[in-house]
Amino acid sequence: MIETPRLLLLPCTLPLFEAARRSDEALATLLEVSCAPEWLGFPDARDALVPGHEHLKAHPEVLPWWTYLFVHRPHRRLIGVGGYKGMPDAAGRVEIGYSLAPSYRGQGLATEAARGLVSFAFRHPAVRRVDAHTRPLRNASGRVLEKTGLRKTGAVVDPDDGEVWHWTLERPPGS
Repeated sequence: MIETPRLLLLPCTLPLFEAARRSDEALATLLEVSCAPEWLGFPDARDALVPGHEHLKAHPEVLPWWTYLFVHRPHRRLIGVGGYKGMPDAAGRVEIGYSLAPSYRGQGLATEAARGLVSFAFRHPAVRRVDAHTRPLRNASGRVLEKTGLRKTGAVVDPDDGEVWHWTLERPPGS
């Protein structure tokens, strides 16, 4: 679990994935929270639960470097999802991503979640760099990454998403 002032980022274990695939109600019951409408952030995110669940079943060691559920502590409400795209690679890189329910956007919560993910990553000596991708335009996700300390390094072609902007943050010196 990753804790920030207003959020709990909970690793999405196999039972949590299974509950999320059944229904928001099943997941809310298991977490003992309520679910914000559209907590996954965008409609296609629900489709990603299936391969995410299957990958975790096949590779349980990836759990801390995989999917996290974002719970808003003051409201005891599931408001988003994010995490890492896998374990650190041979060069010590991890990639983060995040999505919030529309009703919780614009409150600094995505920045708080991203900072929590970056902080967790850099607590592991093997991690040398945190990366992220956004659509290739100025938007709220880019502002979140800037506030988190990442800098845009240019455009790259992602095999799944086409052209995206690449963002990166190197491990601070001496840490």
